[in-house]
Amino acid sequence: MPTPHRERQAAESFGVDAARYDRTRPSYPAALIERIVAGLPGRSVLDVGIGTGILARQLRAVGCDVLGVEPDPRMAAFARESGFDVEVARLEDWEPAGRLFDGVVSGQAWHWVDPVAGAAAAASALRPGGRLALLWNAGQPSSTVADGFLDVYERLLPGSPMASVRGMSAAQGYAGLRDRAEEGIRASGAFAGAERWSAEWSQVCTRDEWLDQLPTQGLLTRLPAPQLAELTAAIGGVIDAAGGSFPMHFTTLTTTAVRRAA
Repeated sequence: MPTPHRERQAAESFGVDAARYDRTRPSYPAALIERIVAGLPGRSVLDVGIGTGILARQLRAVGCDVLGVEPDPRMAAFARESGFDVEVARLEDWEPAGRLFDGVVSGQAWHWVDPVAGAAAAASALRPGGRLALLWNAGQPSSTVADGFLDVYERLLPGSPMASVRGMSAAQGYAGLRDRAEEGIRASGAFAGAERWSAEWSQVCTRDEWLDQLPTQGLLTRLPAPQLAELTAAIGGVIDAAGGSFPMHFTTLTTTAVRRAA
């Protein structure tokens, strides 16, 4: 099973260019946000790994009051500029100090949290009937482009996880992270059975858009500049060969569970 929560340097590296992360990373389907909020007993939400506030802004737009917990102070500073209160800490070390929330959410970040300690911490911050909701956007390029990207990763980053996914879709990869999260939820004993939700959507990515997002990916945030430049040029060549843009299909995977009564 994947254990990215042990890779602390990667987990806390995204703030190297917080503005780029914020402008290039996708948000979440509006219907999914509405479904999560409809299942909360109130509107107070703790956002674990708030990052730049992508998910938090969507929750605020539908009436939630959001507090963020974020281990990277650079990301926390960016989210504060959007008007959010953010406490700098890993969830496993964070203290709720008697505060209880109607929801604990995490967008594209829960795999950086220890799944067992994280579930216990979420339970301690949720009032009975409160909801834990964990979201991941799994983006899958068109098959020709995906094969071209993989050829580049196998050549330039051999042995890396990005070069080890031939025959596996992005959704299948993220499903392993979701499975590990659900193990932690079950181990806590604090939640009713986890539910799995899924949303499908698509968008077209241009060459410039994808190359702008590329350095924000977890395995590339710490890549030396010359190596990143070589990789970017090669990925750009794949997109050029596809006509300068490509369709990206997203599966937004969600695991959600309700806090049991004490």
